[in-house]
Amino acid sequence: MVATATATTTADRTTAIETGSAPARQRTTLLAGLSLGSAIALMAVAACSSAVQGPDSRTVQTAEAPFAWFKAAAAPAGWKTMELPDGTGVLAVPPDATPAESDPGSVSATVSSSTGELRIYLNATPRQGSESLDNWNTFRLDHLADENSSSPSKIAERTGLAFRGGTGSCVEDSYVTHVGNNRYREIACLVAGSEGSSVLIVAAPADSWPLYGPVLEQAVNAYRAG
Repeated sequence: MVATATATTTADRTTAIETGSAPARQRTTLLAGLSLGSAIALMAVAACSSAVQGPDSRTVQTAEAPFAWFKAAAAPAGWKTMELPDGTGVLAVPPDATPAESDPGSVSATVSSSTGELRIYLNATPRQGSESLDNWNTFRLDHLADENSSSPSKIAERTGLAFRGGTGSCVEDSYVTHVGNNRYREIACLVAGSEGSSVLIVAAPADSWPLYGPVLEQAVNAYRAG
């Protein structure tokens, strides 16, 4: 799916739940019982890049060519940028995203509803473990199968993606959090540039992916390696 690179489209999609159709409003129940702070904490743990061995994951088959929507491009007008302190990556976030607490050396941002429920999560972290462009897809799924999440399901993967300033390997997957039993869908990429490698994570509740996925794809397209 090709996202429309306009700030207006981004703003419309990230606020649609408050003003949209009945199915969109029903999505507000997905994170019921899980506070925004807890949701962010879980997403931050998932964004860490230390390998963890876990149960076998399954692959969800998709007929579309993997990452057919990917095309490196500057962020839409009005988007903000957050640079990693070590210079290995620059994260682009929508205008309505706000910085979120993250691990030292990392940057994160979220978009939440008016009632404080997490809508989208964006994170960039320097490479910290044994992950590589060759092993990234299995590495990421192994990491998700830790004590904080379960049932990781691969949707798509691709290597050799030409990011702005570097080369990346990406996997799209979904998983269920142990706390709250909530299913998230994410795009996770390891991107190598001249200054080193960094990990990009963009995620949203799985059942609202049709609404927010195009915005997160824009964030992946706009990510810049250092």
